[in-house]
Amino acid sequence: MRDLFQYVFFQHALMGCCLAGIVCGLVGTYIVSRRMVFIAGGIAHSSLGGVGLCALCGLPPLAGAAVFSLLTGFGVQKLRHRQEVREDSAIAMLWALGMSIGIICTYLSPSFLPALSNYLFGNILLINTGDLTFLGILALLSTIIFFLFIPEIVAVSFDYEFARSQGLPTATIEYGMMMLIALSVVACLRVAGVVMVISLMSVPQMTANLFTRSFTGMAILSTVIAIFCCLAGLMFSYYYNVPSGATIILFSIAIYMLFRTIKAISFGFSKRKMCS
Repeated sequence: MRDLFQYVFFQHALMGCCLAGIVCGLVGTYIVSRRMVFIAGGIAHSSLGGVGLCALCGLPPLAGAAVFSLLTGFGVQKLRHRQEVREDSAIAMLWALGMSIGIICTYLSPSFLPALSNYLFGNILLINTGDLTFLGILALLSTIIFFLFIPEIVAVSFDYEFARSQGLPTATIEYGMMMLIALSVVACLRVAGVVMVISLMSVPQMTANLFTRSFTGMAILSTVIAIFCCLAGLMFSYYYNVPSGATIILFSIAIYMLFRTIKAISFGFSKRKMCS
């Protein structure tokens, strides 16, 4: 066990788990509170278009994923307020567009095909210094933004119309958070991949919501849960040689189901005790 921590790739994976947990815990709390899980899922899947296009052109795939994610996020945000197209239809269209471009470009670049699964399903053991730098900057930026603007973020999350009536810069907050969501999706592709990254930004929040109704409490608790799930999934995937992304998500869902069951049993016991 001790020898394992001497490997640089495993040290990088451990740091990636912690940083990804911070990013997903904070940003995911806004996503869940604002009921934007489907939108975030669309952004994640559309990023595959940037991955495939950059792979075909010989450019860094994650750079393309960032561009596609930002364009999708801003596009959905604009369509939401113009109301020219139904929101769910717009998300589905952009989701399918990104996936289609990514698949076509990938098949036109056969040398990239073996690496495609790492972007689809994640492989945290392949995380490098550049990925850690990106995650570190994003984790620091997310922490600063949430620390400085938590009242404004909470207001927009729970009552957008009230926040606008109070003179808050709602459009700026929404676009800023959309940018943060898009970059968070890209930063965590190594951890959970295109297919499952949105689960890492929603399931820990669902677990945290079992114990707290406070936005701040939910952000802190979901960050702890996300870090734990990433670390547990990493260790399990390493020892049993299974995909790390799927294992991390499986752990997060298992923890949610466990605590949900415990809470239901304890609530039923308390109710029976009160009735008697």
